[in-house]
Amino acid sequence: MAKLKLGPIANDKPVKVALSLPGALHRDLVAYAEVLARETGQPVPDPAKLIVPMLERFIATDREFAKACRAAGGAASISASQPAPGPSSV
Repeated sequence: MAKLKLGPIANDKPVKVALSLPGALHRDLVAYAEVLARETGQPVPDPAKLIVPMLERFIATDREFAKACRAAGGAASISASQPAPGPSSV
């Protein structure tokens, strides 16, 4: 069984995201969504719904970002101190 950084995607209020993704990145998001669905036993999520938890996870586990936030007195604190839910491979 794969140990993904993301856990199940919460069924949250939809948020409209307007951005352009390179085709390869979109294909990777689709593939990730399929693997996540197999791992969690849930339906395949919309790949766009992976973007926010992935960014949250990235920010929450970026040690240099956390160090910079602490050095700035927490001025740039977002959710860096709260890791995203799900299995951790850090």
